[in-house]
Amino acid sequence: MRALSQKRRHPLAVLSLLLLGLLVTGGLYSIATTVNQAKAETATYSADDVKEGEKLFTANCATCHGMGASGSAAGPSLVGVGAAAVDFQVGTGRMPLQMQGPQAYQKPQQFNAEQTKQLAAYVASLGAGPAIPSAEFLDGKGNATEGGELFRVNCAMCHNAAAAGGALTQGKFAPTLNGVTPQHIYEAMITGPQNMPVFNDANISPEGKRDIITFLKTIEANGSPGGADLGALGPVSEGLFVWIAGLGMVIAFTIWLTSRTS
Repeated sequence: MRALSQKRRHPLAVLSLLLLGLLVTGGLYSIATTVNQAKAETATYSADDVKEGEKLFTANCATCHGMGASGSAAGPSLVGVGAAAVDFQVGTGRMPLQMQGPQAYQKPQQFNAEQTKQLAAYVASLGAGPAIPSAEFLDGKGNATEGGELFRVNCAMCHNAAAAGGALTQGKFAPTLNGVTPQHIYEAMITGPQNMPVFNDANISPEGKRDIITFLKTIEANGSPGGADLGALGPVSEGLFVWIAGLGMVIAFTIWLTSRTS
């Protein structure tokens, strides 16, 4: 009994229990995260997609991102960014980069849908990362009311309450979300492009992202029932319009009045 009691009080016993607890906790968290993300992700790439994607990457992207997408002084590593990041950046024309600046500008796509898929397949093969979302979360049939609340809490401070975009610091900006496809909206939320934070499933669930997309497409379809929205920038644009229009009318009236008296 004395020997057994000494073993229980051995200093390494506490450390062993602590390590075991950390391993169990980390394992359970990893499993839960994987299951949660799997609900909104698809991975349907063949070996040919990866092979062709590597060729496209070497010819068009390796100059900045390095061979094997390991990164360089001109561009970050893409290992582990996932297929969703590639599909968003290439699918919106932001990549390949047009010029160095505060952030990448949207422009016409340089690759077609099949080539974009192949590039995404290659980058996805380099390391685990967010995958392209499945169609069930992109159908626009979520709850627009819930989506509007989530958008105003998490997104409106940058993108404007009407999703019209807005200015940030040092020449950066949050783009308008009008006309952006549901897939690219979802991918932006899970990858955090440019200055945008990442909204993983722990922050906003896949169903919540679906609701946000539904809200955005609802206000896009409704337009501006009150008339000209002046960019939906609020009192700044409205005040500027009133100042310019009002001042212009005063000047025009003054000119007309003085011409009449002469």
